[in-house]
Amino acid sequence: MKHKLLRTKFLLPISDKLGREIRIADGFIFIEGQYIKEVGKYDNKRIHNIIDSRGSDLEIIGAPTGEMTEDDEIPQINGVALPGFVKAHGHDHESPIIGIVKDVPLTTWLDSAVNMYTGFLHTEESSLTKHFGKSPYLITYLKARVDDLQHGITTALVHHCNFNKYHVDELIEANQIAGTKVMIAVGSQDRHYDPRILDSPATVAVKRLDKLYERYNGVQNIKIIPGPDQFFSNGPELLRALKTWAQEHNTLIHIHSSEEAKTTKEFIETYGMTPIEYGYSISFLDKDTFVGHQVHNTENDLKILAQTKTKVVHNPLANTILGSGMPPLQKFKERGIEFAISTDGSGSADNQNIINAARVAAQYQKAYHQDATLMTAQDALERITIIPARILGFNTGSLEAGKLADIAVVDLSAPNLTPTRVDNVVENLIWAANGNEIQYVISNGELLIDNYNFTTLKIQDILHQVQELSELFFEYKSRITPEKATGVRDKT
Repeated sequence: MKHKLLRTKFLLPISDKLGREIRIADGFIFIEGQYIKEVGKYDNKRIHNIIDSRGSDLEIIGAPTGEMTEDDEIPQINGVALPGFVKAHGHDHESPIIGIVKDVPLTTWLDSAVNMYTGFLHTEESSLTKHFGKSPYLITYLKARVDDLQHGITTALVHHCNFNKYHVDELIEANQIAGTKVMIAVGSQDRHYDPRILDSPATVAVKRLDKLYERYNGVQNIKIIPGPDQFFSNGPELLRALKTWAQEHNTLIHIHSSEEAKTTKEFIETYGMTPIEYGYSISFLDKDTFVGHQVHNTENDLKILAQTKTKVVHNPLANTILGSGMPPLQKFKERGIEFAISTDGSGSADNQNIINAARVAAQYQKAYHQDATLMTAQDALERITIIPARILGFNTGSLEAGKLADIAVVDLSAPNLTPTRVDNVVENLIWAANGNEIQYVISNGELLIDNYNFTTLKIQDILHQVQELSELFFEYKSRITPEKATGVRDKT
C-alpha cells in the first residue's frame, strides 16, 4: 500500500515544528509512501476525507479486514505513537555473546568476548558458511536487526570494528532485508590491537572506505563514514587521513573515547595527554565528529569538546555493567556539549532496550547529584529520538509532515503501563515501560512489526541459527586462550 493511516490513544510528535513537549490524546498519522503527510488530533470528518480520496490504496494500521462506511470510526490502538528510536552507537556483531565473560573490566571483556568471537567468525568462516548455508556474519547481523526492532529502533549507527570492517556487505544486506536505516562507521586500527587486523599504512583504511563509498553512496537507508576504533588504537597519521577523507566526502566521523578508567590513565601516561587532547592536537575534533562514551574527562577535555562542538554518545548500560563509570552529563549540559543516549552492543549492554538506557542515564544523574529535577523524562526521551537523529543527520526522530515515516507504537495494555493518561504518558514510557511493549514499528513507511509480528524477518529461523552459532562459539572458546590484544600495553 502506498498510503497508511494510524490512530492511537496518544501521540508524541517530539517535533520542533509542532512542539517537542506536545502530547496529543487520540492522535493520527497519515503516511504517503515513505513520508509522513499529516499528523494531528483525530477528526472523523478529516479522516474520512483521506479514506475517500485514497480508496483501496490505503492501509489502516490495526484495523480488521473489511469495508468501512463513512460513518465508521477507524479503530484506535491502545498505544502511544512516537518516533522510531534512533540508536547513535552500537555494534551489530555482539548479540551472540550476550552474557559471556561478565564481572570484568572493559579490556578483559573485549579480549575474552568480542575479539574472541570475531576471531572465531574469521577463522571458522568457511566451515560455518558451509554448515549454515549462509555467512555467519549475516546471521549475526540479522539477529541485531531483531534486537533493535523488538525495542522500536529503526535507525542505528553501527560501529563496525575489528574483523567486522571486512564484512560491511553482509551488514548492509541485513539492514536491507529488515527495512531499517544504518550509518556504518567502518573501523580501523594500526596499533595496540590484534595484529591480524592492523591497517598499515594508513592508505589501507582509506582505500577500504573508497571502495565502500563508491559501492553504496546514494543507496537508500545506508550511510558510510570512517569509524576508527579508539584513540589508543589509531595513530595520528591514520586519524588525520580518515578525518581528511570525511571532510572531502562531507561525512561524519565516529570514535570510542575515554571509556574505561585504566585504559584512559595508561593513555595519558603513554602519550602525555588525554584522548581528547590527542584528538584536538591533530585537528580531529569538530562539529562533524562524535565520540562514543567519553566517561572520563578533565576540565580541559570539557573545554575542548565545547569549543570544537564535538558530540558525545552516552551508553549507560555498558558503562555500568563493565564498571567503566558514568560521564558528567550535567557538565556536558552546562557547557553546551550535545549528547545522545544509546545502548552500545548487546554483548556489553546485554540488550538493545533503549528505553531502559534512557531510564538508567536519567536515574543515575538524579541520584548522583541528589537532585530529582535533573534529567526529566522528556529530556531522556529526546535523547533517543530527535537529538540522535540530528547528530547523525537522518530525516527521522520526530513525527511531522515531510519526515520519513519512522514510527514506534508502545502497547499501553500492559499492567505496568496502566494507568496511562495524556499527562503522564511520557513519564510512564521512561519510568514504567519494560521497553519491549513495542506493538507496531514502521520504517520508511513500511510496516516492519505488525501487532508484535515481524513482517520482514524470519525471526524463528534467525533465533535458531544464532542459538546454534553461540553453542559452536562456546565450544571454540573452550579450546582457545584469549590474547591480550586490546588497550595500551606498551610505551611505543
